[in-house]
Amino acid sequence: MRQTVTCNTGGWPGRPLPILEGMSVDNDVLRQAPLFGALDDEAALALRSSMTEARLRRGEVLFHEGDSGDKLYLVTDGKVKLGRTSSDGRENLLAILGPGQMFGELSLFDPGPRSATVTAVTETSLLTLSHDELIRWLEGRPTVALGMLTQIASRLRKANDVNADLVFSDVPGRVAKALLDLADRFGRTADDGVHVHHDLTQEELAQLVGASRETVNKALADFASRGWLRLEPRSVVIMDVERMKRRAR
Repeated sequence: MRQTVTCNTGGWPGRPLPILEGMSVDNDVLRQAPLFGALDDEAALALRSSMTEARLRRGEVLFHEGDSGDKLYLVTDGKVKLGRTSSDGRENLLAILGPGQMFGELSLFDPGPRSATVTAVTETSLLTLSHDELIRWLEGRPTVALGMLTQIASRLRKANDVNADLVFSDVPGRVAKALLDLADRFGRTADDGVHVHHDLTQEELAQLVGASRETVNKALADFASRGWLRLEPRSVVIMDVERMKRRAR
């Protein structure tokens, strides 16, 4: 059975996105999400059946900052970026999310405009859950609610760390820390190092660490000259993880 859902997308306002019903999503990916990790197999299957699957092309906007919305999203494949734009047009990346990570949950508990614009960095698959369905599942399931609180607390801790880094850490330190975080979530270990296919442009990487592209490029070039990493298109190979960790402190 094939259905469609309308999402607010960049370039194609109101363009229908395909929805596929069934259990095509890898259960291992679902178990990475706090919402599913606390459920037994039967409950997880039932909750999955209440969700719908949407797909975005690279560069497509799921929703914009300021839009209304009451759905939670779970990334099952690909990557999305969460960003905000200042009144003078400057952009800042808040986070890069991949499989097993959720976003949009704040609107379920604190209804209001979306606090960020969400854009697909790669071809991306998502599961969506409405406010009514989530509330129904939270009632009588304290372990699920705890998983949600863990997710929110983790994001708050991350935001606090980012704020501290902007005050106390220099740009090369922030770049090293960002690359290590991306490596932890998206990296693949090989004989020549940790391959991190982050899919970000140089400008996006600069927005992620809150610096200019020129300053970030200078830091990357310095790391490469020291033999700590190798630069590749939209990716890096970290060859000396320990030195990168020391630089990130």
